[in-house]
Amino acid sequence: MPKGFGNKLVIAISSRALFNLDESHQVFEKEGLAAYADYQIEREDEPLKPGDAFPMVQKLLHLNESLGGDPRVEVILLSRNSADTGLRVFNSIEHYGLNITRAAFCSGSSPYRYTSAFGCHLFLSTDGEDVRQALNQGVAAATLVAAKNKSEDEEELRFAFDGDAVLFSDEAEQVFKSQGLSAFTESEKASAKTPLSGGPFKAFLSALQGLQSEFTESRCPIRTALVTARSAPAHERVIRTLRAWNVRIDESLFLGGLPKGEFLKAYGADVFFDDQQQHIDSASEHVASGHVPHGVANQAS
Repeated sequence: MPKGFGNKLVIAISSRALFNLDESHQVFEKEGLAAYADYQIEREDEPLKPGDAFPMVQKLLHLNESLGGDPRVEVILLSRNSADTGLRVFNSIEHYGLNITRAAFCSGSSPYRYTSAFGCHLFLSTDGEDVRQALNQGVAAATLVAAKNKSEDEEELRFAFDGDAVLFSDEAEQVFKSQGLSAFTESEKASAKTPLSGGPFKAFLSALQGLQSEFTESRCPIRTALVTARSAPAHERVIRTLRAWNVRIDESLFLGGLPKGEFLKAYGADVFFDDQQQHIDSASEHVASGHVPHGVANQAS
């Protein structure tokens, strides 16, 4: 991590995740880059509407105010815009009072390569290929999918995670995919006391817990949940893995294959991360979701 960031939690966000750029993107798709540039420059003093990740970013930056002293969260903008067309984005950031001062404008190229240079713990984008490339660099990354039915906003910042291929490696999921549920269950019972290897979001969860530790447990504005399709007896290995990592999860839901959407609505997740599209489809009925294109479930057949 860059020395200047110390022990900060560093989040990278694409401009299309932070703001609603659908209208201007349609101009780009229909009329080309020159028309898009003209469109943005002509409207650079017109604030963009908030995008799907905007509420989460607001809550993240508000944590700095809650803690006082040196900021503990850094949000960085990564964009395919040029600095010229991106001026509207920075003007919108100023309009909404978001304390985002660092950015990379890449003039049409993918900005994923700067996730490692900035030392990011998490990268959220609407571009699936950028997300895959960031994951390949060892950065937790997800393709953001908007919630179809937005619920009332809570003051707490609530993250929810799937287990296998997200917090954990996909070693157990490989058994399930290749040999079925019975073999998976027996394998997990036999390996109950052997911790799972870490998945792409392990480091982000650890950094998030470090931020949680800055608050007293009773007044912490950050809450985490594990929402997994596992059920007993495959629960034990998960519990022992988190214990071995010395990581605390506030809530754990072992759903035994039930659709996750209603449970995530009840929990009030700001964002839910999962590797499987079917769970993203269920979750995004109610909450913003991040598809993590990692593991055996995302390998081409």
